[in-house]
Amino acid sequence: MSAGRGRQRRATGHAGATGIDLGPLPGLLGYALRRAQLAVYQDFFRTFDKIKLRPAQLAVLVVVERNPGLKQAEVATALGIKRTNFVVLAHSLERRGLVERRASAHDRRSNALYITDEGKALSRKARQMLEAHEQRFAAELGEAEFGRLVAMLHRLADMEAR
Repeated sequence: MSAGRGRQRRATGHAGATGIDLGPLPGLLGYALRRAQLAVYQDFFRTFDKIKLRPAQLAVLVVVERNPGLKQAEVATALGIKRTNFVVLAHSLERRGLVERRASAHDRRSNALYITDEGKALSRKARQMLEAHEQRFAAELGEAEFGRLVAMLHRLADMEAR
């Protein structure tokens, strides 16, 4: 039993797909999350390779399109990206002509981000591809389970904010 939760963990000694004894790993939340994340990201990379878009870039495009004029620091914070990493990310999107940085109307020392027409066109195409990507996982789990899984993951992520 897991400590005080009344739930039984998977038995230790579970053999993975390679036949290697993984011990208690398959019963651990972090291990299971990481394996699932790898599966999701591998599918994402296969799907979005055609348009050369990575998960963080797509997230920035979505946020900037829906919130034009946000400062770079606000977008970085909203997405949980370190500011130093975000500068490189924003620069790569700007170099591709997908977003543009302008001096903030409220703070000339900060840059505000805006999606370009080319960025909007790519975002439309990416949303269609994203729907197909997400649907592959929803089909594997079933719509109801998929929705519950996403909701549960948000609950776990929100624990840090409390």
